Amino acid sequence: MSPLQAQRCKTIETDQLQIFDVSPTTTSLIVFASVFGGSMLGMAVRRRLPKHHLTDDSKGVVQLGMGLVATMTALVLALLIASAKSSHDLQNEEVIEISVDFMVLDRTLSRYGVDANRARGLLPGALRTLLDQTWRGSAYRSESLDRALGTSAEPFFDQLRQLQPRDDFERALYGQIMEITFDLGHKRSLLLEQSAGSIPMPFVVVMIIWLALIFASFGLFAPTNSTVISVLLACALSVAGAVFLILEMDRPFQGLIQISSAPLKNALVQIAK
Repeated sequence: MSPLQAQRCKTIETDQLQIFDVSPTTTSLIVFASVFGGSMLGMAVRRRLPKHHLTDDSKGVVQLGMGLVATMTALVLALLIASAKSSHDLQNEEVIEISVDFMVLDRTLSRYGVDANRARGLLPGALRTLLDQTWRGSAYRSESLDRALGTSAEPFFDQLRQLQPRDDFERALYGQIMEITFDLGHKRSLLLEQSAGSIPMPFVVVMIIWLALIFASFGLFAPTNSTVISVLLACALSVAGAVFLILEMDRPFQGLIQISSAPLKNALVQIAK
């Protein structure tokens, strides 16, 4: 594949991601409108249906069918919660591991001696850039994190190439430095791959449709009064809130449920001493 074709493929993939990149707030509003609108639609349809369509037998069949849909919806909802929680915890662990690697790398460079001072001096800048572009930006982007750790990568490797181990002790430290550095690059790549989120949008779309059907069945047989409408409104808000929290957890570097930057800040304090 030529470089031009590769660039076009990358552009297409980026455009596809942007199409499905809907904010948790927007998605939760869509869920609320679909769910509550479905219940209101059910009430409106009820007024137009003949009475023999609203018998107990009809109600029983509808309840059985919607019970099956509700079971499938609960399974999909549980799957989304487990996926978001697992992804959030995994990225949190990776941030902690990156923080530890920075501190260990700093200490190892310190033990190497004066020759490694220039390479060591690049670590605080790389960590500050990582913190600024990941947590203080308007939105978390994988390319931002790539730049954050990549800006000092080449100068850092240039400094490592200039190191000339003179004995077995320095050779052992040099090997450890290279191992930690490559391990940092590996964890950075993992974090980049996981940054797009773990919840497929088709799952969310299908779940919204099922929830709208379930609430439409509620409205179909519910009496039309302010108490019932208030209960359906509260239920719709609860469902939309649950979806909002799940999607927020799936975006751990922005929004309400963020991964803490404290481990990296603590590492910055340690290596800046």
